[in-house]
Amino acid sequence: MIIRRLYYVLSLVCLPLTIVAGFFWPPAHWLLLFLIPYAVVGLYDILTTRHNVLNNYPVLGHFRYMLEFVSPEIRQYFVETNENGRPYNRIIRSLVYSRAKGQVDTQAFGTQYDIQTVGYHRANHSLAPKHVPESEERVMLGGPQCSQPYSASRLNVSAMSFGALSANAIRALNGGAKDGGFAHNTGEGGLSPHHLAEGGDIIWQIGTGYFGCRAPDGGFDKDKFTERARNEVVKAIEIKLSQGAKPSHGGVLPAAKVDEEIAQIRGVPLHQDVISPPIHSAFDGPTGLMNFVQNLREMSGGKPIGFKLCIGRPSEFLAICKAMLETGILPDFITIDGAEGGTGAAPVEFTNRLGMPLNEALIFVNNCLRGVGLRDKIRIICSGKVATGYDIIEKCALGADMCNAARAMMFAVGCIQALHCNTNRCPSGVATQDPVRGRAVNVPQKRQRVHRYHDATLESFRELLGAMGKEKVSELHPSDILRRTADERDRSYAELYLHLEEGALLKAPLPDEYAEDWNRASAHHF
Repeated sequence: MIIRRLYYVLSLVCLPLTIVAGFFWPPAHWLLLFLIPYAVVGLYDILTTRHNVLNNYPVLGHFRYMLEFVSPEIRQYFVETNENGRPYNRIIRSLVYSRAKGQVDTQAFGTQYDIQTVGYHRANHSLAPKHVPESEERVMLGGPQCSQPYSASRLNVSAMSFGALSANAIRALNGGAKDGGFAHNTGEGGLSPHHLAEGGDIIWQIGTGYFGCRAPDGGFDKDKFTERARNEVVKAIEIKLSQGAKPSHGGVLPAAKVDEEIAQIRGVPLHQDVISPPIHSAFDGPTGLMNFVQNLREMSGGKPIGFKLCIGRPSEFLAICKAMLETGILPDFITIDGAEGGTGAAPVEFTNRLGMPLNEALIFVNNCLRGVGLRDKIRIICSGKVATGYDIIEKCALGADMCNAARAMMFAVGCIQALHCNTNRCPSGVATQDPVRGRAVNVPQKRQRVHRYHDATLESFRELLGAMGKEKVSELHPSDILRRTADERDRSYAELYLHLEEGALLKAPLPDEYAEDWNRASAHHF
């Protein structure tokens, strides 16, 4: 091959000739600074069996790997357009940055989206806009069985563990929650000192690894839970059943991030991958879940208890609904995570191919709770690519009471979507346990940005709600959200999906779309 022949010429001919020439003209020896490394690297490449490309293209083949290494940055900075970036495009990222910094968040020269493309979402405005009071930015979290309800914001920090995020990032998020009066979900990694350092309201998530309330054998420790759940800043407890990025898999924290502090907080071995079990060991089946909800409510002193899941088999969520009816125990809230949700590390196939998208899941859960007559007693929280005021409008219209944001909050802290969250080499210091990188997150400055982003997004939410001619969130309906379809028409979600009446699953005839799953569901097993 030409590249190999070039290598042989330079190494076997030019190298000795340069050495000889150096005796007659000493400056020629300077060429050896190039030729000797070239010869050594090329010899290694020819003899290696690890890389086919390097074996066939010694030395020059390394340029291929260099370009591959920087290709994500090349795409983000030079190739992608404002609207086609993934998972968040540049328009959304720039909007979050602008609001977090308190800069102008307006746009010139019209929309950059193709509003005729299939899947484009929009809402209809009114010629009689209304003023929406600030009270619509809050909702009471806590049902009839809760003795310590919590007045929550419509927008909160979604579940992100210390370990997935750096200590400074956690502190900045919690400080922003403190300043803005909204809640910060701990993620399944436990209630760390960094979650408590700034005094912001906490929703403590309990995952299958029971970090923060973990017994030596990896099970649930009642005493540890009771002690921490009664902390004043802990406003609610969320049982994590599954999440959108890796449903039915369990959390993944790469060994590179498991330093001494993480190992101590979680109660796990040092420098080993932390992979939570896919299922809980503290309970079994839908009825067991309801009993666990009641136990946590009693141990926490009556605080709101809920659970989080990504919808998979419809019959399994209906089984939970049957368990509610059978036991009489109700969760105070249910958090729905869409399949488009993100995480620091997840298996590719789980992220790309499992789970129900958020909008479809919201309609389904809302229908199920209405169908069994429990919707007015249980709050629905949603998470999955919520970043703008319109996102909150859309999710509330489809059934949510509140929204959680994870990656948008990370942008507010300084994330640049470098997609290195699973490597411990996050360039912005947000998703890393490297103390040197983590110091880049200036806590006093970034907590202000989190606060500003939250407030500006809710202000946009209220303005949009008023522009739609509504004064209250409760007036939103699936008919208010339109989706562009392949027949070049905008159809509302009321047209695209069935919407059940109150108690529709408790009487005959059952709705056709739900009958088979309802009959298959059992309160005693999934």
